[in-house]
Amino acid sequence: MMSERLLSRRELIRLAGIGGLSVITGMATSQMRLTAGDADPAPAPGPVSRAFYFLQMSDTHIGFTGTTVNPDPGGTLAKAVAAVNALAHPPEFIVFTGDLIHKTEDATVRRARMQAFKDIIAVLTVTTLYFLPGEHDAASDQGVAYQEFFGPMHYVFDRHGVHFIVLDNVSSSDATIGTAQLAWLKADLARVAHDTPIVVLTHRPLFALFPQWDWNTVDAAAAIDLLMPFSCVTVFYGHIHQVHHFMTGHIAHHAAHGLMYALPAPGSVAAKKPIPWDPQKPYANLGFRELTADEPRRSISAVEFPVRNA
Repeated sequence: MMSERLLSRRELIRLAGIGGLSVITGMATSQMRLTAGDADPAPAPGPVSRAFYFLQMSDTHIGFTGTTVNPDPGGTLAKAVAAVNALAHPPEFIVFTGDLIHKTEDATVRRARMQAFKDIIAVLTVTTLYFLPGEHDAASDQGVAYQEFFGPMHYVFDRHGVHFIVLDNVSSSDATIGTAQLAWLKADLARVAHDTPIVVLTHRPLFALFPQWDWNTVDAAAAIDLLMPFSCVTVFYGHIHQVHHFMTGHIAHHAAHGLMYALPAPGSVAAKKPIPWDPQKPYANLGFRELTADEPRRSISAVEFPVRNA
């Protein structure tokens, strides 16, 4: 039987460094340690090895309004883009893990919001961008408008020996990946060696984090079963607007901060609602992460970057 568990507080303390917000993830072992948050991660000891950098940005929700939650809805993503452009070491590419826009049932408004998102990120100095949909982007029309602006909703790509798999678990009406996409995933994995590091990018979590809040994928277990034979698998997702770490057997799952508003911890309150804006701590719990993939060492290190008031 597959084991599923959160990293314990004792494990995090045992693996802690000097405090801060970054997390080092071993792709093979899924162990973690905390290090300083606002600088690049310190190099690990040992021989020099090939590594590359990329960013995860998530849940930008362009079109959201609500001054008690975020009085700067039009400027938050722009501030994050400026922060990315100011990084000392530019990433090789950026992945946007869904909910690029805020949901609307008006098809014209939906497309206008998608264009607004593209206009904001057009000034990024990083030109290689990968996208995947969130339910706000694709659930209303099964991804028709999304595909017009951003292309396919599931696909694969490879970088420096790491195999990336982008899954769509949002465009169906029942929060599933679906039999057709699972068959596609099985066929893709059939050509991948079992010791190849794999990074899976999704919007919803691939485990039942808190189904009462739609924080799950109904048929996630089928995808996890296909991934279990591979020794190095890491899943990065969005949707829950907070950093969260979980293990399914040897597969590590890591949620990212959102870039519009924060959400409460799963089940911590009676109803899921955005956390109110704190004027004493503007942009608190909003941010993006830098990921360093080191294929020879079979590890990924992550540094969480906050959004700052310009």
